[in-house]
Amino acid sequence: MFSFFKRKPKDTPVTPTPAEEAATDTATTAPAPLAPKPVDTGTVRTPDIPAAVAAPPQVEDTADTEITEADIVAVETPAETKSSWMARLKAGLSKTSTNLTTLFVGARIDEELYEELETALLMADAGVEATQFLLNSLKRRVKEQRLTDAAQVKTALRSLLTELLTPLQKPLVLGREQPLVLMIAGVNGAGKTTTIGKLAKHMQAHGQSVLLAAGDTFRAAAREQLTVWGERNNVTVIAQQSGDPAAVAFDAVNSARARKTDVVMVDTAGRLPTQLHLMDELKKIKRVTAKAMASAPHEVLLVIDGNTGQNALTQVQAFDDALGLTGLVVTKLDGTAKGGVLAAIAKVRPVPVYFIGIGEKIEDLQPFNAEDFVDALLS
Repeated sequence: MFSFFKRKPKDTPVTPTPAEEAATDTATTAPAPLAPKPVDTGTVRTPDIPAAVAAPPQVEDTADTEITEADIVAVETPAETKSSWMARLKAGLSKTSTNLTTLFVGARIDEELYEELETALLMADAGVEATQFLLNSLKRRVKEQRLTDAAQVKTALRSLLTELLTPLQKPLVLGREQPLVLMIAGVNGAGKTTTIGKLAKHMQAHGQSVLLAAGDTFRAAAREQLTVWGERNNVTVIAQQSGDPAAVAFDAVNSARARKTDVVMVDTAGRLPTQLHLMDELKKIKRVTAKAMASAPHEVLLVIDGNTGQNALTQVQAFDDALGLTGLVVTKLDGTAKGGVLAAIAKVRPVPVYFIGIGEKIEDLQPFNAEDFVDALLS
């Protein structure tokens, strides 16, 4: 479920000139891409036999077309879907929630309560900065509003935490570029490739055609794993046997432009931010993608494991410094006692959180909503 997406007339596809192709040291010939098929989100089908891409037909120039408010479509979450999601979210965050909410049961409003709350927030990996901010704000609000009941203090904490996390809440806007190019990064084990498969299914559900680029040429099974997700979703996957990941991204963007595909997601090799040579490779992928399409990548997303706590914040800082992140996907929040890491991110490096994940199923990845998250945390 995406909060909003734009529908925009498609621009005329642009084929790189020979000079542009020569400018990149990584451009190679990709395998013949798969023929596009109508999206069918109800069944799983295997893509057709590969076929050559025909030259795109000439279309009317729409570069000056103005997007009005009528072009922005709100996508509402069905009530039963939200109810089911909230139940799973509360269950997933139950360990973090228990550590926080039990403090207020029959508690007196005194310094001991604040000390216990401080410990609970730190153990939930909210971080020193966010913890001190919340405690100072809470003490001030208790004094100003003359709160005397533990339930009132808990309500005040819920309000403060929602205010802190709300700036992270931002919808992923579809259709503003054609194709919209997403570069996906993350360390090994964060669930990056699985997240790409889930996102592809979400986008198909909103009428978007998707193409995947298997840019993780470092991990042996990564290409095969992404191909399986492509087959499940009836999505074309651009891959090379042992190609340069930047070349794979370059070919995928060019193929998407020729096909008029709506979204391209580029998988990248998982690496630690301390592996500088691999971080340099990520920068190269970003540069080469821009040679295929000047405005690309339009989104640079980092997938982080919610169980890693403060290490997740370290990853956000390192990848943001290297790539300029536009959004986060926080996975594996189910069963963790470290759900407070989002508060640390909000206070130290407030990169928008587009999605959070609490399980393996497609529906277990949903857009981040600050109020829902806090309700689950302090229920």
